[in-house]
Amino acid sequence: MTAAEARPWLSVLIPVYNVEAYLAECLASVLAGADDGVEVLLLEDCSTDGSALLAQQLADRHHPQVRLLRHERNGGLSAARNSLIDAARGDYLWFLDSDDVLMPGAVQSLRACVAQHGQPDLVLCDFRTLRKPFRLKHRLRGELHRRTFRGPARQRLEDRDALLSGVFQLGHLHTWSKIARRALWGSTLRFPVGHYFEDMATTPALLMSARSHVYMDEVWVGYRQRAGSIMSGGSSGKIDDMMRALAPLPALAAAAVPPLGDEARFQASSYAAKTYITACRFDAASS
Repeated sequence: MTAAEARPWLSVLIPVYNVEAYLAECLASVLAGADDGVEVLLLEDCSTDGSALLAQQLADRHHPQVRLLRHERNGGLSAARNSLIDAARGDYLWFLDSDDVLMPGAVQSLRACVAQHGQPDLVLCDFRTLRKPFRLKHRLRGELHRRTFRGPARQRLEDRDALLSGVFQLGHLHTWSKIARRALWGSTLRFPVGHYFEDMATTPALLMSARSHVYMDEVWVGYRQRAGSIMSGGSSGKIDDMMRALAPLPALAAAAVPPLGDEARFQASSYAAKTYITACRFDAASS
């Protein structure tokens, strides 16, 4: 029995929906650095292109390290992620969108970080934006290295306020740059089904539950920005979801034990205000 068949140290969770052009590259980027203690779960969410067949072929080729799950009907990204959480067996969970990639050495760096820093609850990483063609203006905008956290790097910290402040200052709440212990998700923390901005709705609670974290100032994820992304076109439904995603934040902050410090509360409020302004701008542009 291999380590992956026993208890993996890491589960990489990949929802699959209409990504035939990208899925093989995504999976290859994960497997290139995966040891026997890494399991990869694909959740096929009733694609209408050739993704389902490709996912099956890839899972068969890389069995048992890659497992394929299926939804009987399309449930959307949140439902797919929730099913993946329930099926995951790893000590750590790392979400990856199926059109994105892990950068070379990312998995090895994560394992070294976890070992060196005593298995922190949360590991944060940086990312780069993938564009074709990549031009000088993208380099000047810093898209080769997008930082997700403002604070000390490569140190284990047990400071919830510093974690919240550091994330909210830069505003990158996506879950794929935050590798969390399975225990943080528990049986109740899940993504809101049927709504956009699922990361924005879920990440604050994930951060609040982490007792320790390490920020690695390394690019581990290649994020592909495509036409057809959530914010590529405004709609009243998306704008409503943006506002709904942050609605629980004040109550979450108020219920914190021990209470949040002034800086953490300020950064959370500032992020919420900026998000509200963004929503208003999209609303004005789409009306």
